[in-house]
Amino acid sequence: MNTTHILGFPRIGKQRELKKAVEAYWRNELSLKELKETGKMLRARHWKLQADAGLDYVTVGDFSWYDQVLDMSATLGVVPPRYDWPPANPEDLKNTQVDLNTYFRMARGRAPEGKSAHACEMTKWFDTNYHYLVPEFYLNQSFALSSTKLFDEIEEAQGLGYKVKPTILGPLSYLWLGKVKEGDFNKLDLLDKVIPCYQELLTKLHQLGIEWVQIDEPILVLEIPSQWQQAFELTYDKLAGNKTRPNKLLSTYFDDLGKNLSLACNLPVEGLHIDTTRGNTNVPELIKQLPSEKILSLGLIDGRNIWKTDLSGLIKYLKPIQEQLHDRLWLSCSCSLLHTPVDLNQEIKLDNEIKSCLSFATQKLQELHLLNKALDLKNTRDQSIEKALQAVDEAIDNRKHSKRIHRADVQKRVSNISADLTERQLSFDQRIKQQNQNVNLPLFPTTTIGSFPQTSSIRKTRREYKQGNITEAEYTEKLKIEIAFAVKKQEALELDVLVHGEAERNDMVEYFGEQLSGFAFTEFGWVQSYGSRCVKPPIIFGDVSRPKAMTVNWINYAQSLTDKPLKGMLTGPVTILNWSFVRDDLPREIICLQIALALRDEVLDLEKSGTKIIQIDEAALREGLPLKKQHWDHYLKWAVKAFKICSSGVNNETQIHTHMCYSEFNDIIQAVANMDADVITIETSRSDMKLLDAFKNFNYPNDIGPGVYDIHSPNVPKVDEIVNLMDHAQQRVPVERLWINPDCGLKTRGWEEVEAALGNMVTAAKTMRTKIESD
Repeated sequence: MNTTHILGFPRIGKQRELKKAVEAYWRNELSLKELKETGKMLRARHWKLQADAGLDYVTVGDFSWYDQVLDMSATLGVVPPRYDWPPANPEDLKNTQVDLNTYFRMARGRAPEGKSAHACEMTKWFDTNYHYLVPEFYLNQSFALSSTKLFDEIEEAQGLGYKVKPTILGPLSYLWLGKVKEGDFNKLDLLDKVIPCYQELLTKLHQLGIEWVQIDEPILVLEIPSQWQQAFELTYDKLAGNKTRPNKLLSTYFDDLGKNLSLACNLPVEGLHIDTTRGNTNVPELIKQLPSEKILSLGLIDGRNIWKTDLSGLIKYLKPIQEQLHDRLWLSCSCSLLHTPVDLNQEIKLDNEIKSCLSFATQKLQELHLLNKALDLKNTRDQSIEKALQAVDEAIDNRKHSKRIHRADVQKRVSNISADLTERQLSFDQRIKQQNQNVNLPLFPTTTIGSFPQTSSIRKTRREYKQGNITEAEYTEKLKIEIAFAVKKQEALELDVLVHGEAERNDMVEYFGEQLSGFAFTEFGWVQSYGSRCVKPPIIFGDVSRPKAMTVNWINYAQSLTDKPLKGMLTGPVTILNWSFVRDDLPREIICLQIALALRDEVLDLEKSGTKIIQIDEAALREGLPLKKQHWDHYLKWAVKAFKICSSGVNNETQIHTHMCYSEFNDIIQAVANMDADVITIETSRSDMKLLDAFKNFNYPNDIGPGVYDIHSPNVPKVDEIVNLMDHAQQRVPVERLWINPDCGLKTRGWEEVEAALGNMVTAAKTMRTKIESD
């Protein structure tokens, strides 16, 4: 039989045990020892699942307290100076471990021990909704192995009797993902310092008896410059120099190798892993170029979606490959299963027709094992295998012909989309004058992104309603109290444009999915977004439409409580698409246009009800950008088209806002401008406004609200810090087009810190206005 393994397993636990333990530790409700025991329990559980599924190796090193890139920073001793690490005596560096509190301060700015500091920048992991902590590189940057976490976990797994394959982030991808924070130098200049650390790490793995190590180099699926291609050859030549090191499985994922195929095939490593679920057309050429002694690991089970795998189709595809490679063929998932929920067996309330088509992380282990058994020639007549394969075939076939999926009315509406649906009546410079008359705002208008703290009382109300313990009328009245509270707080803080606080929303995507046709929902389908933050993506299984208004009543009620303008809040079509598990039987473009038409109806109903400002969040626009530039234009055209379908039906005086999270805009700034939103709010606080360089160099035409409050940290920004950020913003964007707002929604924060932060934000805005008036 072929060797089977996975690249990683979800670490949160099927009941989000890790999230709960980490947050309890941050609140000083759990000791460090108890926290570590929770981690040990989860690792043992997940290794057992892999072993019980018949995998040849259990993967170690995929467990993380917060983020795997941050783990590598800790391993290499890459800790920014503001965290007072390493010790004052640099000679002590090699004998010093990055402790967990320093680690958490890097992640979120605060920990139970150690002084608070500005958290490390966070951004999206390639084209996923997972966020990683960006490594920071400084002049005279040093590197030294500074964490035993990986080695300790290997010994832990070996002690339980498992055959271990550790996973680490490769040196080139690590450097690529980082940013130079001080000094003028090329990140590749650091290679000579980094490589000895990796050599030492590999030697230690050999000493622990490791046969294979998985080295993730996902940047090989990108269009990397020639100097980085050369750096791969140099680096892996040096890592191959010492034979007392484990075999190296170089792992790539999220796309095919493209122009880096020959480079990857010929690097001095013993094996290569590729993702076949996102492009397998070059597999024959890869097999042709791969040296005869090397292992080829094929990522066949989709690690980023939740549909059952067509195993019968895969068997036909793999037979000729198996005949060529024999025992050189390894079978795996496309990427780490980090991006999927843990266990479908928990979903006892999920519709059986839909559930029969799904596969979560635990089930993907079983799919992998079944695939391997079916490929084994000795098992060709095994009735249990045939029966299992037949059940999968039936589920896939039933889904193809389900009447619940395909709707002629929705399909007709998409086919009738015309150009006039995507254009505002007047240009921005003309309509902004009407908007300013419609909503009279001062310079540096202040607002928030939409959500306010989801308090225990809000969660209790939602839980009671779902459990049937209170009526819908009682539920509505309780939430009205929460909305009134949020509106009153904002008025007291003197914010200029208010929001209703989104007390009724469990999640910015799930809430809308629950009210749109074509969506299904899980109870326990949690996926890690960043750190302890988990999301529960809806499942788009069929054609999408809007049966009735979704937000109008809530917005109208909130507006009735105040004379200040109040934003209607919607999640945009691209974000709903990218933050859902999407059906795989239609192009994503078509599904997105279906969602856009449904949201257009909601926008028009909001305007009709008197809402003067409507925010359509497209937090995930940049996230969905294909990894290869040759595909960018097509994606951006339909993504922008979908947004404009939502937004362009309103009158000139209605102001359209959008919000984008943690995005590098430089390379897509024209597309952002093409969206033609009247106001765009973005994350900038962790990047010290450097993300605004894109808007300065491009001369972005519309209004911009750069985030000045890092909502992913419990730290409260000071007034002078916000003023300093806005001074930087003025150097990039004209004063009359600047707004002041937090980075993102405030649902994960507590009211005490939110009030303090927003109070400082409003004071900073007043300070900025005074400065302008006095100039």
